[in-house]
Amino acid sequence: MEKFAGVFQRKTVWLSGHTGFKGAWLAQWLLKLGAHVHGFSLPPSTQPAVFEQLGIEKHLQHEIGDVRDPAVVKKSILHAQPDFVFHLAAQALVRYSYEHPLETYSTNVMGTANVLEALRSLDKPCAAVFVTTDKCYENREQNHAYSEAEPLGGYDPYSSSKGAAEIVISALRRSFFAHHPVRIASARAGNVIGGGDWAPDRIVPDCVRALQQGRAIPVRNPSATRPWQHVLEPLGGYLWLGAVLARPKIVGYEEGDIATAFNFGPRREANRTVTDLVREVLKHWPGSWEDKSRPDAVHEARFLMLSTAKARRLLHWEPTWNFERAVARTVGWYRNVYERGPAQAETLTRIQIEEYEQNAQTAGIAWANS
Repeated sequence: MEKFAGVFQRKTVWLSGHTGFKGAWLAQWLLKLGAHVHGFSLPPSTQPAVFEQLGIEKHLQHEIGDVRDPAVVKKSILHAQPDFVFHLAAQALVRYSYEHPLETYSTNVMGTANVLEALRSLDKPCAAVFVTTDKCYENREQNHAYSEAEPLGGYDPYSSSKGAAEIVISALRRSFFAHHPVRIASARAGNVIGGGDWAPDRIVPDCVRALQQGRAIPVRNPSATRPWQHVLEPLGGYLWLGAVLARPKIVGYEEGDIATAFNFGPRREANRTVTDLVREVLKHWPGSWEDKSRPDAVHEARFLMLSTAKARRLLHWEPTWNFERAVARTVGWYRNVYERGPAQAETLTRIQIEEYEQNAQTAGIAWANS
């Protein structure tokens, strides 16, 4: 069986944000699938950076550029002449957005608009997936799984910028792409864990940094609940959504049914507290943690959950790894790289992608058996 119906073999993919955590993993997977990848991004924002740890630069077209510059974005896309676009470039941190709200809005809203505007000039078939977040909904913090039809919003600058980006995507798709060779969809996912995330103020990198230094893990929001998922879960959803946009008949639907928004998330049992996550991490890398919650801290959502019924119904997509395996593979990646050296990063990433593909095929998931 070919993964993703073989649609990425020898095809050109324009990937923004390829130097980031999710972008680097997606670039690695696309290269494995036989794609020619044109990466467009700012330089890596962390040190270490998984993009550099994986040594991806030598395997793709590596372009440093800013999605906030419309002329540069348009020139890059028209030069690449892509068959697929995955737009991941973003300011992706909630707490950073409080300190830099204008940067967050300009990157996440106008950056998205700039990519869409550039695609209007692309005169060839192309499937474009715009990645936002599960935080784009008007979160009432109730025991409720949000579906794609529910109101968009956001308490903080980051969340609201992604809600605004979704509105821009929907408006421009309906205004300019209804009869255009470029097909547009958006993907909403979040709370992603996996090897190589080194961002500040995210719980798994916080765990790893503390464990490496022999310190107790600082936990800001012990009781906050999130739908934790391994990075390969949403990436598989993005790839499959792009494949089906390009060939709707793979799953038996017309193009109009797919060119919309889709949620990608884990099964309900993966909705766990931050405390649950930290305790699971400590099973694989022993240490301790301490409650660092503060009553005067900036607002961060305490409860969030997505419905993936639409992706299951239209794309026949399912999550593959449960909560325990997602944490085990994540911690295993970090600990092996720490104890055995940075050369392990690329090998471990390839092994985990292959394992994930095999597990999905065994489970009968559509993209792995197409």
